[in-house]
Amino acid sequence: MAITVSLVALFGLVLYFLLRNGSLSYGSAFTAIGFGFFLASTGAAGPINQMATAIVQAIPNL
Repeated sequence: MAITVSLVALFGLVLYFLLRNGSLSYGSAFTAIGFGFFLASTGAAGPINQMATAIVQAIPNL
């Protein structure tokens, strides 16, 4: 678990700087995929899925 959380933090930090600099390339795509993959392995996956479901269900009510 500690390794997974560390990789999520590392990929998140790298992705943040890549997006901030406007550097969109194959490297940033790989970083985003890695960030999503490792984020899904943490305890944050459940709340993120619930939030996404709530947003999708709220859109028709707008």
